[in-house]
Amino acid sequence: MHSDAWYIIVNPAAGNGAAKQRWAQWGEKLLAALPLGTTVVYTHHRGHGIELAQQAIVDGFRRIIAVGGDGTNHEITNGILSQSVCPSAAITYALLPIGTGNDWIRTYQIPRQIDAWIQMVQQGHTRLQDVAKVLYHHNGHQQHRYGINVIGLAYDAFIAHYSDRYKKWVFNGLIYMLMILRCLFAYKLVKSKVTFNGQTVEDYFYTINAGICKYSGGGMSLVPHAVPDDGLIALTLARRLTKLGVIFNTYRFYNDTIGQHPKIDTFQTRHIRIEAAGTTPTSVEADGEFLGETPVEITIVEGALKVLVPAK
Repeated sequence: MHSDAWYIIVNPAAGNGAAKQRWAQWGEKLLAALPLGTTVVYTHHRGHGIELAQQAIVDGFRRIIAVGGDGTNHEITNGILSQSVCPSAAITYALLPIGTGNDWIRTYQIPRQIDAWIQMVQQGHTRLQDVAKVLYHHNGHQQHRYGINVIGLAYDAFIAHYSDRYKKWVFNGLIYMLMILRCLFAYKLVKSKVTFNGQTVEDYFYTINAGICKYSGGGMSLVPHAVPDDGLIALTLARRLTKLGVIFNTYRFYNDTIGQHPKIDTFQTRHIRIEAAGTTPTSVEADGEFLGETPVEITIVEGALKVLVPAK
């Protein structure tokens, strides 16, 4: 058992390659501040982070650091949450954020500068957060993932799928916003059926968001009522909106007023089922990673992830 040692998983491709350069600058300083026995490994392909986190736990590590962005964060935490060696909350997890969006860290105000980040690690303040288990379909087969930030369906999943194909061009917030605008005019609404809290809502949804944490899409607050440890999923349903209506209400995505729009409703629940209400399925993403399509079920798993956060 490596009781005090950290296992560091670096994604050199994160931030369109910025992580490789940043790790070269920061790695030596970080390793000097951590206990002896710390191990550093690198991801080489999609999904590799899940495998490395699982193997680290098998090998006796109980403290894991991910170096990368929201995609790396999604993979490493899924490795922690999907293993069966020990309770997932027995693993202390930290993210050194080097990515394009860095949305998950906004909820906790995790620092991006290395000196402040090392101080956070040395203080050792942790918090248990809930996660969402997502059952979905891919190529006709049911699969599952865990979401630790925001799960998005409809337009959000369309963006995730599109950006995955053109991620090398997304190197700052302005480019990402231009890509979102491009997707807005390319996306076609499909009819979906959403069941939660004993009720069913059927409509042509612009977007469906289920949040554990608050921010997604480069700082948007589509689930402003999300609290990471309240045992509930924050649900936002945006019904049929015109493309101009979306553009004119963009400010609501950033100032926590999205629920004040007459065609957008917010709820809290513990279980959500989303199905196609026609012949076209609705797509789903988790933490910005495209997964598949409906039928989708999202359930809360309370206190499943122990994260290192700044002391208040």
